[in-house]
Amino acid sequence: MSELPNCPECQSEYTYEDGNLFVCPVCAHEWTLESEGEQEDSETVYKDSNGNVLQDGDTVTVIKDLKVKGTSSVVKRGTKVKNIRLIDGDHDIDCKIDGLGAMQLKSKFVKKI
Repeated sequence: MSELPNCPECQSEYTYEDGNLFVCPVCAHEWTLESEGEQEDSETVYKDSNGNVLQDGDTVTVIKDLKVKGTSSVVKRGTKVKNIRLIDGDHDIDCKIDGLGAMQLKSKFVKKI
């Protein structure tokens, strides 16, 4: 019997094969050997509304009025946001906006300057 790989999520040694997938009974993570190699090689690429690649420290402008959740404030179209930080998640830009403070934006609502 061949040695099965440990789970890439929780490092559990109790993995098993289910067809062409490996399954971890501890955390319920499923993967294939091909996807394991792809995850290591690929780096997430963040793009703005025009398809330009974004990087940490870029300056962007907001392309539409955005309501700020939990307040009556609005981030107006054309607002310049300096020194962005890219993060994983649904809202993938972490930034500070003058007058509003720290917040997160979606990259599809900004364009790179």
